[in-house]
Amino acid sequence: MQAFTTLNGLVVPMDRANVDTDAIIPKQFLKSIKRTGYGPFLFDEWRYEDVGEPEMDCTNRPIRKDFVLNQTRYQGAEIMLARENFGCGSSREHAPWAILDYGVSCVIAPSFADIFYNNCFKNGILPVVLTDAEIDILFAETVAHEGYKITVDLKAQTVTTPSGQSFSFEVEDFRKHCLLNGLDDIGLTLQNGDVIHSYEAGRKTSAPWLF
Repeated sequence: MQAFTTLNGLVVPMDRANVDTDAIIPKQFLKSIKRTGYGPFLFDEWRYEDVGEPEMDCTNRPIRKDFVLNQTRYQGAEIMLARENFGCGSSREHAPWAILDYGVSCVIAPSFADIFYNNCFKNGILPVVLTDAEIDILFAETVAHEGYKITVDLKAQTVTTPSGQSFSFEVEDFRKHCLLNGLDDIGLTLQNGDVIHSYEAGRKTSAPWLF
């Protein structure tokens, strides 16, 4: 998993409350268990006029021109600004996989659904919770200024606007440590690789019939 430290990125505003995981990545894409390749299908039903299917070529699909991800000014965004209860609905890791594969590694909202929030940390996305008033400021500035970029500093736990205005956010120490060091569940386990190998070697001696 790629580490998250400091990100200065273009912001894309997703100005809708209660965005659920089926909107983020529709159910037909859950047939695949690969962790990559979902970026072109992020918000598929809102983004395109036809119905998307796994592995299809999205190059010439008819797009909904008024949808935010299709607007030229937001191409290349790395930070998503959202409203309350983002990521609600069914549990699916495909949702953060799609967001990350699209190129977004930080989502800022006033609240998140619990399972989606946890899945973000496990997949290298930083979910930032700010107050409604702070979110309103960021939405207004993002829409008003094309090319609007903000800086998210995980170590300092701050979100800073181009004018220098700074907002603080909370994050659990363990989750912060994992993101700063690029450690998912597998990475955490492999930190004890020597102990695991030593145990397995001992078991081969004490219980050879298992091997």
